[in-house]
Amino acid sequence: MKSLCSKLDSALVFIGCLLQSPLLLAIRLFWGWQFFLSGKGKLMNLERTTSFFESLHLPMPKLNAIAAGSVECFGGLLLMAGLLTRFVSPALIFTMIVAYVTADNEALRGAFREPDKFTAAAPFLFLFASVIVFAFGPGKLSLDAMVFNKSGKT
Repeated sequence: MKSLCSKLDSALVFIGCLLQSPLLLAIRLFWGWQFFLSGKGKLMNLERTTSFFESLHLPMPKLNAIAAGSVECFGGLLLMAGLLTRFVSPALIFTMIVAYVTADNEALRGAFREPDKFTAAAPFLFLFASVIVFAFGPGKLSLDAMVFNKSGKT
């Protein structure tokens, strides 16, 4: 029985390893595109974004709107390409934490009391995807893997 469990575990580990890079690619492509669209929207409607940031009482709202939009737009493109992912993912994580603190503070404060509210907030999946890519790297199907090393580990 122990041998069967060991063989089954080995087979499942093997399958899991085969799925890592395609899964990371799918996450990078989908969420990179979403970041790009979100950032582009902020930059293309800078006055509206600035007004929203003013309503949140953010200091230097126009500068923060440009910064957030640029990080999301250009960071999303880099995420999709899998280029400089260990540098861009912390910037995206920081941007999403700021979004939680400023625009979804109630959801953030209730993360353990009302987890459904926390996970339903707009920044959650963006933050989650960024943390996954930061923690596991971009995978073998990325420019980072091609440019920096052949193993896909960055």
